[in-house]
Amino acid sequence: MSENPAAEPVSDADATPLPDARLTLLDALSTELLALHPRGRIIVAIDGVDGAGKTRFADGWAPVLRARGAAVVRASIDGFHQPRSARYARGRESAEGYYRDSFDLGALRARLVEPFRSGAEEVETAVFDHESDSAVDERESGIPRDAVLLLDGIFLHRPELRTLWHWTIWLDVPPEVRDARLRARDGEHSVAPRYTEGQYLYEKEANPRRAASVIIDNADPASPRRLFDDFC
Repeated sequence: MSENPAAEPVSDADATPLPDARLTLLDALSTELLALHPRGRIIVAIDGVDGAGKTRFADGWAPVLRARGAAVVRASIDGFHQPRSARYARGRESAEGYYRDSFDLGALRARLVEPFRSGAEEVETAVFDHESDSAVDERESGIPRDAVLLLDGIFLHRPELRTLWHWTIWLDVPPEVRDARLRARDGEHSVAPRYTEGQYLYEKEANPRRAASVIIDNADPASPRRLFDDFC
């Protein structure tokens, strides 16, 4: 869960049936991904604004890939928050602080991404809990040589991270849908300027829509649609 509690915790969604339209899309994405990367370690970053549905999308995709025989590791950037003192160093209302200081990118690289890419059999999938403001130790072990890491979270197309991913997804939702979801789930504070303006800074700097391998219209999570350049 992010500092703005807009993301759902990572969970095992294998037993949850998916709507037909969603399953069709996830199956097509699986076919494309595994055709592009049939062997080795693959990292897929699933990005989008707060409230885009990133965690649920990744949780739903994991069992589809597993049904194809892929070994899947699930993680979220929310497990790599900075301590509260670092997150709020620029002030509790700072949009720039939200974008630049929320996450420990060094820990993300050193304790998850680099071990996974190097073929390690065990990786750390979470190292810090922002709610308790304390370290945690969550790991995935027994990872085979060929495996997919599905990593969800905000700001994953930021320039200093782009070269880490083999494939990226941008979940697109209209601002009014995003805001309605956040207010319903987390209350009015979830659309405070710290968060909305922080997202604006990110989109202005990183242009994640253009950087993404795939863009998905996720306004209706039961019926997501793939978008292409000439329709974006």
